[in-house]
Amino acid sequence: MREIKVKAINQRHQSMVNRSISWLEKYDKANSQRDLASDSNEKDFDDDCANWRKYDRLCEKTWDKYLECLSELPSREVKNIESSKFY
Repeated sequence: MREIKVKAINQRHQSMVNRSISWLEKYDKANSQRDLASDSNEKDFDDDCANWRKYDRLCEKTWDKYLECLSELPSREVKNIESSKFY
């Protein structure tokens, strides 16, 4: 069974809260990799680095999925997620 990282206010929304947190964690990992690629980039602009572009696209994809999940939740659940340690 999966560990519940953020408890939903209404139990009905727990699976979507879990999915949102999962996408948020994936975004954080991709963002860390993008930052590392930016730091190790020897070119003048990050856009010139293939590795940075790869993680930038992954950041965009995971953030969009996260927002998609949030759009299906009531505002109080969104505030609950945003006040958690994962945000």
